[in-house]
Amino acid sequence: MQTLISVILPVFVLIGFGYVAVWRGYFTASNVDGLMRYATSFAVPVLLFRAISGLDLAVEYDLPMMASFYAGATASFLAGMFGARWLFGRDWEDSVAIGFTGLFSNSLLLGLAITERAFGAEALAGNFAIVSIHAPFCYGLGITVMEVVRARGKSRLAIVPTVLRAVFSNALILGIGLGFAVNLTQLTLPAPVSVAVDLMAESALPAALFAMGGVLFRYRPEGDIRVILYCCAVSLALHPAITWSLARLWQVDTDGFRSAVLTATMAPGVNAYLFASMYGRAQRVAASTVLIATGASVITVWLWLFAIP
Repeated sequence: MQTLISVILPVFVLIGFGYVAVWRGYFTASNVDGLMRYATSFAVPVLLFRAISGLDLAVEYDLPMMASFYAGATASFLAGMFGARWLFGRDWEDSVAIGFTGLFSNSLLLGLAITERAFGAEALAGNFAIVSIHAPFCYGLGITVMEVVRARGKSRLAIVPTVLRAVFSNALILGIGLGFAVNLTQLTLPAPVSVAVDLMAESALPAALFAMGGVLFRYRPEGDIRVILYCCAVSLALHPAITWSLARLWQVDTDGFRSAVLTATMAPGVNAYLFASMYGRAQRVAASTVLIATGASVITVWLWLFAIP
């Protein structure tokens, strides 16, 4: 119970502040959009830039850790997609959007915040390694599968520019790319720039969590309850279970095990809804899954913490 109170609840209380602020009219929809845009387009990319520019790439990019997390994510994507198609009779485009809810866990806003509170800032190196390829991997896989489904009978070569354009116009990926550039060239930033980077990076998670609460207020669960509950089970149970099993099998060290499994326990991120909106497919399912799974993860993350050394 102490873990729930000291580690998990502060994160969700901050999300709750944002939810209540919008619900009671103290924060408008445009305020939320502006704050979320600041967080996801500026502050969080700067946070990723700072983290990756200082990573010891040879040490932190542990292949078994990364493979255990992304194998779980890919299996969850396939389970969501084929489950939507074969169990619930959705068409293939809807099914891909539904599968994306199992693929894109909230590794950034919730994963970083909860891991830091549970194990300290020094435990985040593995998280940052996972996050550094999370958006490129998930969007690359999701967009590729969706475009293949949509391109029935068309040339597969036409898909490549669409995928590349969608992935590399993402602000998170730009921040990650610049971080790698600074890391590999061992460039030293001028002191004023470094301080400015630190200031913006420190604001990223609080701003994003508060804004996330405001965004979740819009997501009213309605209809499709069986599909939504299935998506929640895939995201909150299947993904971490596969990651936990593979990390044990491949003898991932303690720090890497914590980062991989705890990141896998996170509910679907807002990007699951953004992906559905991008294609105009299964938006209600994606939105409701984000809302319900985020609320349920208060308990499921607490339970998974008992399985993590």
